[in-house]
Amino acid sequence: MSGTLNKVMLIGHLGDEVKMHYFEGGGCVGRFPLATNETYVSKQTNEHVTNTEWHNIVVRNKAAEICEKYLSKGDRIYVEGRIKTRKWQDDSGNERYSTEIQCTDFTFLTTKKESEGQTQNKTASQKTDNQQMANEPIEEENDDLPF
Repeated sequence: MSGTLNKVMLIGHLGDEVKMHYFEGGGCVGRFPLATNETYVSKQTNEHVTNTEWHNIVVRNKAAEICEKYLSKGDRIYVEGRIKTRKWQDDSGNERYSTEIQCTDFTFLTTKKESEGQTQNKTASQKTDNQQMANEPIEEENDDLPF
């Protein structure tokens, strides 16, 4: 294969609110940090270890406006895009580099409020299901199956 591929797929939690930047021509850019976690058991200490990696996500125009409207800190999102490294100078004149994920597609997975509410709703629905099952009489099934 002679071609190359620059594709990133991430599922993580927003580390902050979406920061928007608007331009004179009507375009806009949204930026937010995304945290992904890796968990494993250390062979030396036999303890669970969690490493968090932070990614700088960049979305543009209408996608940025949608993210700003519906996402908040702690929400879970799937992001697809490509890696882009920018070079810039700081106030002291030093060259700096910044690696970003240029988002091409995303899917909202859960909001922080939804995930808290789902936990409460699951518990409540499990209780009502168990009560309904306890109130129903147990009947024998008459099947004409040969086995």
